[in-house]
Amino acid sequence: MPSEADARTAVRRLTLTGFRCYARLRLDLGPEPVVLTGPNGAGKTNLLEAVSFLTPGRGLRRARLAEVARQGAEAAWAVAAEVTSGGERVRVGTGWNGGEGPDKRVVRMDGQPLKTVADLGRVLPVLWLTPAMDRLFVEGASHRRRFMDRMVNALDPGHAERASAYERAMRQRLALLKEGRREPAWLSALEAVMAAQGVAVAAARCDWLARLAPLAAEGHGPFPGCGLSLVGEIEAALAAGTSALAVEDAFRERLAANRGLDAAAGATTEGPHRGDLAATHRAKAMPAHLASTGEQKALLIGLVLAQAKVVTRGVAPLLLLDEVAAHLDAPRRAALFDVLAEHPGQSWLTGTDAELFAALAGRARFLTVADAAVCGEEILPNREDHSS
Repeated sequence: MPSEADARTAVRRLTLTGFRCYARLRLDLGPEPVVLTGPNGAGKTNLLEAVSFLTPGRGLRRARLAEVARQGAEAAWAVAAEVTSGGERVRVGTGWNGGEGPDKRVVRMDGQPLKTVADLGRVLPVLWLTPAMDRLFVEGASHRRRFMDRMVNALDPGHAERASAYERAMRQRLALLKEGRREPAWLSALEAVMAAQGVAVAAARCDWLARLAPLAAEGHGPFPGCGLSLVGEIEAALAAGTSALAVEDAFRERLAANRGLDAAAGATTEGPHRGDLAATHRAKAMPAHLASTGEQKALLIGLVLAQAKVVTRGVAPLLLLDEVAAHLDAPRRAALFDVLAEHPGQSWLTGTDAELFAALAGRARFLTVADAAVCGEEILPNREDHSS
């Protein structure tokens, strides 16, 4: 039987080479939450971003791989970690050296190359919350789709590959239509791929929502319940009980019928790439985009906590929370920290003021970051004023 510490999903050792502001860094950690404090620009978020690259995708900043390499150094970077996951210790690593192509990174597990980045998500699911996500409910639908698909991918690591296959076929079809090349066989083949992959994408979103919605509606203490629903014709058909095969056939037929319309519009006018996530503040029966800024932040945190519970039914996810405490009042901070301390996956938090994390004293590893250096590694003892 694994020890209690090894049963917790956690990064136990993190090594960076040529990553952002870090020429080289090694951190040895325990399973407890990690609190990174220091001035703006010190390199706190860069550490969270490094951890986010241990999962599929482009990291929490959605950066191009070349942008991640340390300025003024060789065009290459690497992130390596020893992690505990599912009661086992695993070595994972990823990096980029430019030679593999501008958008391709190398991924290894226990020294062996992985065929796809998606395999990382099965070992180390990661969820994150950044200040850029605070406007999730008021920005355009593309922001919510990205949020939604990242959440889906934490449950189903193959989701991103299906979404990419759909988007590739969509771009190729649209390029043919714009060029006026109405080649029926080629278009039909691309539309078949779009139909199959697009319905699979929508079905995965529906499955994710069915798992998340009940937990999100409950709320988490001071974090209010959030009502969720999907917006999109394909998603609606699947939710109504229509078989995936029938939905796929209908979507393929509509794509063929819409060739002229899409050519004139210069865009694909129907499909899961136009879907959206609708959210409401349940206690107030109010659309989330009409809630106050503080309420929206609380709703978003509640969503991430609910998602963490859903994912934990498999392997508990790591939680990366960038500047999450700055705009929360003391009761909400304390409630959040209580959840994070009990969560079976390690949490990483950043902030400029260590006092904001006083309620985690004795339960977290506190590190100070300054000028791309990390020091002060210790677990602070409990303090009498930690609830203030």
